Amino acid sequence: MSTDSLSSIILTLVTFAPLAGGLLLMLLPRRDRDIRIFALVISLLTFVLSLHLPVYFHRAQAGFQYEIDKPWVSTPNIHYHMAVDGISLWLVVLTTFLTPLCVLISWKSIHERVKEFFILLLILETALIGVFTSLDLFLFYFFWEATLIPMALLIGIFGHERKVYAAVKFFMYTMIGSVFMLAAILWLYAHTGSFDFVVIREQIAGGAVPGFSAAAQWLFLGFFLAFAVKVPLFPFHTWLPDAHVEAPTAGSVLLAGVLLKMGTYGLLRFNLGLFPEQSRHNAWWVMTLALIGIIYGALVAMVQPNMKKLIAYSSVSHLGFVVLGIFSFTQAGLNGAMFVMLAHGISTGGLFMLAGILHERRHTYEISEFGGLANPMPIYAASYLVIVLASVGLPLLNGFIGEFLVLSGAFQDKAIYGILGATGIIWSAVYLLWMYQRVFYGTITHPVNNTLGDLSGFEKMAVWPCAAAALVMGVAPILWLGAIDPAVHAALTPFVQVVGRVVGP
Repeated sequence: MSTDSLSSIILTLVTFAPLAGGLLLMLLPRRDRDIRIFALVISLLTFVLSLHLPVYFHRAQAGFQYEIDKPWVSTPNIHYHMAVDGISLWLVVLTTFLTPLCVLISWKSIHERVKEFFILLLILETALIGVFTSLDLFLFYFFWEATLIPMALLIGIFGHERKVYAAVKFFMYTMIGSVFMLAAILWLYAHTGSFDFVVIREQIAGGAVPGFSAAAQWLFLGFFLAFAVKVPLFPFHTWLPDAHVEAPTAGSVLLAGVLLKMGTYGLLRFNLGLFPEQSRHNAWWVMTLALIGIIYGALVAMVQPNMKKLIAYSSVSHLGFVVLGIFSFTQAGLNGAMFVMLAHGISTGGLFMLAGILHERRHTYEISEFGGLANPMPIYAASYLVIVLASVGLPLLNGFIGEFLVLSGAFQDKAIYGILGATGIIWSAVYLLWMYQRVFYGTITHPVNNTLGDLSGFEKMAVWPCAAAALVMGVAPILWLGAIDPAVHAALTPFVQVVGRVVGP
């Protein structure tokens, strides 16, 4: 098959390969080893296919690429419309990168209902990729809701003590928030006759949508609420710590690594893309919520006795940086927001894997149960340190670039936003390094910790790619920013015009 032919169907292949694998997995006999190998092969195949996207992506081009637009349903007017640009490209690759690592980290930790676990994991991967590639709002909403079921089942069936409570809370929060987005999508369809994002955006920009000016603020809030719950932005964050603590390790990795990015991606793609004037008008209180989330999430993380809950609250803090960058309406801020999304997916995914590895050995996440682990587990301790430093934002690791750009953009908008946001970096160093000190240094107070085994082969294969990616992203960020920058520049074009209308003569 030629490159052009493959490019014309690559998004369909990448999106639905995991689903096809999950359906085939249903036919396999219940031999756990064969099921694990098959799930790993399918997830690796999807990752290899997804590499076609950045390799043949035209980086200087701001618009959508690999576009597929086929009529699907005539009434209502629904299209199978999929494409990626520099904003969604790397989120697709992040999803396909993390899924095989989730298979590896679950190799020995999932003992019951192994087939069901990996089927749910593969279905979830298809739904996540679909969210980032869909340009038809009906299709987008379908994939958005489709992520709920496999993730809720992964938490509710394979989680820990309070798993059903956490699964129901996760499901209800996201479902209720999504209803408001559905209402906004249906209003747009009723007034434009299309679910197509590009068509709707052009009609809004051209002033061709009747009644839009009166409804615009409500439409903005309908989309915003769904995305704010998913980010999760303060004060919609309370479902997240429960979901993370109770989820199996692979569930936590995909939840932090990709699911939360659905919210920030939605804010950037749909809130800014469809409602530029309302985004500018509401930016002050959105950025206030982001700053509260940055500081509050960090301070609450600092006092957590539970390692997994600490990492969960760190996500609230780090995702606040993303929202801060998005609503700064600056090139640096949006570039930084995109980079933080990717860096957070890698480093926090790694942290959850490492916490899960320790839980497998000791069946607890309580920090007080550990101490002195650097002696019996030196490779584990070194791997953990690299991921912690990446999450803290050490220069030459992935966390530094994104946060630096976000703070640059925030300072350009208002100095006070940059100053308050910068405190979040200080707090993150405090809670992560303090956790590392308590877990790995000092004397071993529990004799069982002397007998803990170091990283196994499967665990190394799961964790080390995250550490390698953190280093490459920190040393050569242009590999990612080269594709992101033109798309961000195009996303900011309406705001230059809005500013011109607001402050011009």
